[in-house]
Amino acid sequence: MSTKPRILILGASRGIGEQLAHQYKQEGWHVIATARKAEDVKALQGVVDRAFAIDVADPASVSGLAWQLDGEALDMVLHVAGIIDRQPITEPVTREQFDRIMHTNVLGVLQVVPQVVPLLTSGPRVLAVVSSIMGSLQRTTTPDAVLYRVSKAAVNMVVRSAQAAYPDLTLVALHPGWVRTNMGGAGAALAPEESARDLRQVLSGLSAKHKGQYINHDGSVIPW
Repeated sequence: MSTKPRILILGASRGIGEQLAHQYKQEGWHVIATARKAEDVKALQGVVDRAFAIDVADPASVSGLAWQLDGEALDMVLHVAGIIDRQPITEPVTREQFDRIMHTNVLGVLQVVPQVVPLLTSGPRVLAVVSSIMGSLQRTTTPDAVLYRVSKAAVNMVVRSAQAAYPDLTLVALHPGWVRTNMGGAGAALAPEESARDLRQVLSGLSAKHKGQYINHDGSVIPW
C-alpha cells in the first residue's frame, strides 16, 4: 500500500479546486477528486490518482460518497465546490434561487461531513471547507450577493458545529481570497494557482489552536 498522504478534494474541475488537485499531486500526495460533470471527471482522470462524479447540489448524488470511497483512509478532505448568486437584498429572492444556493453551498457540506469523518484516520486529520470572507457578519457592510453571504455564514456554522462534534479532528473554514475564476471575475487580485498555493501553506501549518477557526488565505483569522 502507498505511504503517500491521501487527500480528497470535492469540486476539483476548475479554478481553485483544480489548482489544489494539481499542486497536491505535484507535491507527492495521492489525490482523489470529484467533479459534477462526466466530461470534467474524465479530464481529472489524467491528472489525479482517482476521480469520480459527485453533484454536491443533489442529495442523492452526495449520499453515495461513502460508497464511492469504500473505506479509503484519508489524511485531509477539502470541500471546494460552491456557487454564487449576486442578487442584492433590496430585491425579492425566489424559492428557486434560495434552494439552489443553499443546496449547493450548505446541504452538500452537511451531507459530506459525517461520511468522510470516519475516513480521516491518518496524518493531520484535517477537514477544510472553502468559505468566503463574504460570510463574515462583522465584515459585511454592503447589501450585495445576499444569498451567497447567507450560505457562507451558514457553512461557517457547519464547520463550528462539526468541530464540536469531532474534537480529535481539525476543521477550518477558509477564505481563498478574491480569485480570478468564473465566480471571482477577471478583475480579481489572485490567480487560482496563487490562491491554491496560499491555502496549501495555511493547511500545512495548522495546529490545535486553529481548530474550528475561520482563516484567510494569508493565514490571518477572520472575525465571524
